[in-house]
Amino acid sequence: MACNTLSTCLPSAQIYPSTGFLSRVKRGIGNASVIRAVVVDRNPSVKEITGFSSLILRKTLTKPAVLETVGRGIGTEKFGRFGGKYVPEILIACLNEIEAEFNLVLRDAEFQDELATALRDYVGRETPLYFAQRLTNHFKDNKGEGPDIYLKREDLNHGGAHKINNAIAQAMIARRLGRTSAVAATGAGQHGVATAAACAKLGLECTIFMGTKDMEKQSSNLFLMKLLGAKVKPVDGHFKDATSEAIRDWLANLETSYYLSGTVVGPHPLPSMVREFQSVIGKETRRQAMEKWGGKPDVLVACVGSGSNALGLFHEFIDSKDVRLIGVEGAGFGLESGRHSATLARGDVGVYHGAMSYLLQDEEGQIVEPYSIGTGLQYPGVSPELSFLKDTGRAEFYTATDQEALDACQLLCRLEGIIPSLEASHALAFLNKLCPTLPSGTKVVVNCSGRGDKDVGTLFEHKRCSM
Repeated sequence: MACNTLSTCLPSAQIYPSTGFLSRVKRGIGNASVIRAVVVDRNPSVKEITGFSSLILRKTLTKPAVLETVGRGIGTEKFGRFGGKYVPEILIACLNEIEAEFNLVLRDAEFQDELATALRDYVGRETPLYFAQRLTNHFKDNKGEGPDIYLKREDLNHGGAHKINNAIAQAMIARRLGRTSAVAATGAGQHGVATAAACAKLGLECTIFMGTKDMEKQSSNLFLMKLLGAKVKPVDGHFKDATSEAIRDWLANLETSYYLSGTVVGPHPLPSMVREFQSVIGKETRRQAMEKWGGKPDVLVACVGSGSNALGLFHEFIDSKDVRLIGVEGAGFGLESGRHSATLARGDVGVYHGAMSYLLQDEEGQIVEPYSIGTGLQYPGVSPELSFLKDTGRAEFYTATDQEALDACQLLCRLEGIIPSLEASHALAFLNKLCPTLPSGTKVVVNCSGRGDKDVGTLFEHKRCSM
């Protein structure tokens, strides 16, 4: 696919061109409708754009796709060519309001004090930086040499994952904005549980959209969301489909509802907000590393679906060029099988859910269904910031198959008595390839982004089938 094919999934019946002539035809794709538009810019070349709904053209599409030097500040809308606000006009004012409030709370002492208290007393931070002694010994060579492996224990947070770090902060913003309800989408259910818990604590109504196929695999989290008072609405499909429905619901209730994003995707400022509230992971890791061995980690490893836990760990160290940043995507049944969620490894550039990033898409720009045994990794897009880090070479991205993740999960269970989520197990799986390449004593931190209680059914089924 060429980089000038853009796909977006924001609901609207109109397309708003900023330059030139526009024509369109509408056709069906499954249960969604696709608007195919041909855009003729003032520049005479013609580009074709495919999307599930509207696309706002805010700049000439014929501009060369080159990396730009941009800031990575909290308010950054673009990361090189990635990011932006490809949304219906109806959302612009709302996103601007959210961005203004976000920038305000970052400097508001009262908000920061309340958030710090919630993170400490409610979420349970800070989370340990745990030295995995037996896992470390497992990867030593026949000379007894190898890296030292530490786990950032986000699985110990309230709700069992890193998601609550962001959910509680955004729920506080929703309350400040006078919203009475929050709407969210969830895949593995961890963000759904976190959002439901945060809303219960702050007295907000909560609606969670979840794919029916994900509900079948994550039934325990489905029950927990309901127990916490959330209305859970099923959507045919997976997380990407639930996200589209959650945005539609938000659009219909902008005055009273707040879209509580749990991923570092979507239109600005949503990715920057999630990244900022998750960056507590990396900030703690830097401080804990200094306390434990008097320096920085040498290598950081995290799984990558859309990217919230990876950026939460990485962001603090992006300017520390001597720290390697490694993201691990889901290779599913193997990259050549076509059944994977390796967006950065196999994707092309496009626009989806309101922002430009790498996407899994076919030659016509239609979204390819992602797959991974880690339900939370099943998203066809990825963070604009991670896309930028890939193109600049600052971060490295690799993949792990389902079987490698299953093996890594079992290994950590047996050696350390810790049950990681299948998503986090992808990061652990990469240690098999990484550790033999590292000098002895290298400090490696793996983000254990969630616990595996929710995956027990899947683990049992695969264990039974392999016996």
